[in-house]
Amino acid sequence: MRKFIVGILALFRRVLLAWHRLRGKTPDSIAEQRVVSGQSWDEFCDTLKAAGAALSFPGTPRDAFSQAEGYRYLTRLTRAGLEAFVEFADPNAPVIHRVAHETVKLGSDNPDNYYQTARINGAWDYEIIGQRNSVYYLTFGTQIGHYGQGGGMPPTGWLDAKDMQVNDDGSFRIVLSKDKPSDVAAGNWLPMTIESGTLIIRQTHLDRANETPADLTIRRIDADATHGPATAGHMTPALIDEGLKNASTLVAGASILFAKWARDFQKHSNELPMFDQDKSNNAGGDPNITYYHSHWVLGPDEALVIDAMPPKCDHWNFQLNNYWMESLDYRYYTIHTNKHLATYRDDGSLRIVVAHTDPGVPNWINTVGHEQGTMSFRWIFAETKPQPQTRVVKLADVKDLA
Repeated sequence: MRKFIVGILALFRRVLLAWHRLRGKTPDSIAEQRVVSGQSWDEFCDTLKAAGAALSFPGTPRDAFSQAEGYRYLTRLTRAGLEAFVEFADPNAPVIHRVAHETVKLGSDNPDNYYQTARINGAWDYEIIGQRNSVYYLTFGTQIGHYGQGGGMPPTGWLDAKDMQVNDDGSFRIVLSKDKPSDVAAGNWLPMTIESGTLIIRQTHLDRANETPADLTIRRIDADATHGPATAGHMTPALIDEGLKNASTLVAGASILFAKWARDFQKHSNELPMFDQDKSNNAGGDPNITYYHSHWVLGPDEALVIDAMPPKCDHWNFQLNNYWMESLDYRYYTIHTNKHLATYRDDGSLRIVVAHTDPGVPNWINTVGHEQGTMSFRWIFAETKPQPQTRVVKLADVKDLA
């Protein structure tokens, strides 16, 4: 549904633009007219209002607590959209910024991740200058389009920091381009295509409290690159008009997409089936991660018990989300565990227990006052993909389970 709605909007915009061109109007003059008339702002507000439909999408909880979280979710998406498509929208002067974090969450955001993104143009070349620091897992990817356009975002290039050449002082340089430069090592080249529009950076912690994310900056370096204040980062009516469209489309599109996912997850509530990898990749997921997404719901005296034997892998984690697929507040509560944080049995297996109150066993995941929500399990670079086993039991019986 989200792809259909966003696709119709995009088609309407293309047809309207073609009609204006036939009348001798340019995209810049059209944007100027829309800004001066107030049409840009009116459409932005109208699309935000329409985004509220996600909160009444079939299957969504209608209690006051869940609906209030839903409204907060929409405001967070709005904030993220304005930063991405108004403040940091110029691919001539890209800015690496955090797209999801402690107070902007979407799509089962990973509490172990330090998410970053930047707007790019596949027709140009860029370089990233960085300091590796101590974060455990660092990857870079380029993808078609951007979040505000709707539709899929299939990958066009991928690079793992393990394959990079890093200097003795921890510094490194990466080049983003369609063709590999002759003076750049293969491990320091991030491929693009002409359709590439987004740089996605994933920094994953084993122990967030004791690891430092990589420091990164990006700039354009192709032969036609310009960096002067009169061009790079220069605000124009066209940028604002397009930015407002994309920001509001993100809010409406993402909220509907993940409301649909959450509804579909209820078909296997309290289970953890493997998620479709192609669907994950098209939504911007990491192709090297095997995802298990689902819905959970527990009564006040119940617990969800998850047993798993982690495979040989770079990393794994489990997390609890609210219904809107926002991770619960990991700043103050234990709502996830991972390869480093978990307590294991002697045979290397583990048991995770999701419950409203502490059952007195290792690996307790706090529901933080929620009666239902969504959840995710991830294997990262796993040699095998074992299925986590789940069951709902009485909270009082958890300690006596075999």
